Amino acid sequence: MNLIIFGPPGGGKGTQSNNIVNDFDLKQISTGDLLRNEINLQTDLGKKIESIINNGELASDDVVNTLIEKIILDPDNFNRLIFDGYPRTILQTYSLEKLLKKFNQKISIVLSLNVDKDIILKRINGRVICDNCFKIFNVYFNPPNSKNHNCNKKYLIKRHDDNPKTILNRFETYVTKTNPILDYYKKTSSLYEIDGNQEIDEIYNKIKAILENIRD
Repeated sequence: MNLIIFGPPGGGKGTQSNNIVNDFDLKQISTGDLLRNEINLQTDLGKKIESIINNGELASDDVVNTLIEKIILDPDNFNRLIFDGYPRTILQTYSLEKLLKKFNQKISIVLSLNVDKDIILKRINGRVICDNCFKIFNVYFNPPNSKNHNCNKKYLIKRHDDNPKTILNRFETYVTKTNPILDYYKKTSSLYEIDGNQEIDEIYNKIKAILENIRD
């Protein structure tokens, strides 16, 4: 099965995607990772992407769609993809549907993690990352301590964009751009809206039950 997982910044979709990958042998697709990988490979497209990003611009839909197509046409990925954070616009949604149809595939299920704004603020504003081991903690929900973190405290940093103003802007942008996409999938696919305010394990147990039912 191919699936899409939606969720606002700090909504936990990356964490849940990793859980799904481990239990269902699927491959997680993040457009950010695809762009970085292409740059690292220094392909002609990668050099073009690097130039675009260095100029402070965003990769166009055409560029992103080219990378997505390369993933979809790989036989090893046939009907086993998780699209994490993609599509981001309704135009990308239409493009994805065309690409999947071209290679005799489809989206089997769409998961949408619904998280309250105040929870998002705490999740992102409280987030700290170890610059040495790259573990992620949260001062509200999972603070670093001697049991879960062995590195020196000096390595704990906050991302510069993890501040209330930026967080709220990203949240509102997500809601505005994603609502039309969710409306589309309500009509064309199996859309499941999940309470993302719960604990990670509780959320995943619900997701796992849904996916097991579909797989069966």
